[in-house]
Amino acid sequence: MLERELLDAALAALANIYRAEGVTFQRPEAEATGEALLRGGLVPAQQPQCSDDAAIRALLLASPHPAAQALLAAQHLIPWDTNPVGDVVPEELKVYTVSTLMGPEGPIYAPNLRCGLYYQRPGSYYPLHDHDADETYVILAGDTLWTAGDDRREREIGEMIHHPSHMPHAFGTQGGVLAMWRWSGDVNLESYRFLPDPALASA
Repeated sequence: MLERELLDAALAALANIYRAEGVTFQRPEAEATGEALLRGGLVPAQQPQCSDDAAIRALLLASPHPAAQALLAAQHLIPWDTNPVGDVVPEELKVYTVSTLMGPEGPIYAPNLRCGLYYQRPGSYYPLHDHDADETYVILAGDTLWTAGDDRREREIGEMIHHPSHMPHAFGTQGGVLAMWRWSGDVNLESYRFLPDPALASA
C-alpha cells in the first residue's frame, strides 16, 4: 500500500472516532475535527523515529481498538515529538511523547482546533493540570488510572473522557498508554498550567 493510503487510512480511523463523538454527544466541534482530518494536509513522509517507537508499536499491536492497526501501519509517517506545550513542562514531568496532527501551527491547519496522539511511558504519572480549551481524550491502547475533576478511576480501551475548560486532569499508567486528544474552544497554549496535586504531595 502506498504511504499516502496508509496515512489517509490512519487519519480516517481517527476522524471516525471524532465524528461519532460529535453525533453521540452533540459536539459539533468534534465533528469539525473529524472533517478537518479527512480533508488532509499531512504530508506522507518518513518521520524521524521517536525514542518510544518500539513501545508505541507494541501497545498498538496488542490493542483491540479498531483504529490501532491503521495507526500501526502508518506509525513511520506520524510526526511524534511535536508537543505544542513542551516548553512549559518541566523535564522531570516529560514522561510522554506527543504527536500534534492539527492546530493553528499545523501540520494540518485549523485555526480553532487542535488534535493529535499521546503516549505515556510505563510506571509514570502526569500530574494535575488544566487549560482554557475544552478537551476530549480517547484511550486507544494500554492501561491508565485517569483523573478528570473528582472522577478518578481506571479507563478502558475505547473509553472517551471529556474535560470542559479548566477541569483539572491527570494520568497514571502501569504498562503504558496511548490515546488520541483534541482541543476546541479557546485553544491558546499560554493558559496551560500545572495545579497543586495531592497525589504528588503524598508520594
